[in-house]
Amino acid sequence: MMIRSAIRTTLMAAAVGCFAIPAARADQSAAQAEGNRMERKGNAEEKAADAEKARGAEIAKQGEAMEKAGDKNDNKSQEAAGAKMKKKGQAIEKSGEARGEAAKEMEESGAKVQKAGTKARKDERKAKADAAK
Repeated sequence: MMIRSAIRTTLMAAAVGCFAIPAARADQSAAQAEGNRMERKGNAEEKAADAEKARGAEIAKQGEAMEKAGDKNDNKSQEAAGAKMKKKGQAIEKSGEARGEAAKEMEESGAKVQKAGTKARKDERKAKADAAK
């Protein structure tokens, strides 16, 4: 009996939530929606860039360890492979940083567009209110 009640309550809350969310979203202007989309895309891109930077740092660290091992064992081919791997890791890390900067810029642009949309929406409502008087 208790489980049925909990399931029924959960389903009702989910149904109400499904219908309430689109109604709240309909109040957004196109500029606000576009700004939100740009911000979300920027956030996702920033996460991916951070992961890429971490991956590059890990590769560079492995390359450095391989290079040191090659130097210690007088193995020139291992040392050269480690140096190459280290260089590749640093390049990946640098590209991740550049990607992160672009993502931050996209996120900031989205915030600006969203603010402009909000301001335009407020001005529109104010003009309608003044016209109604």
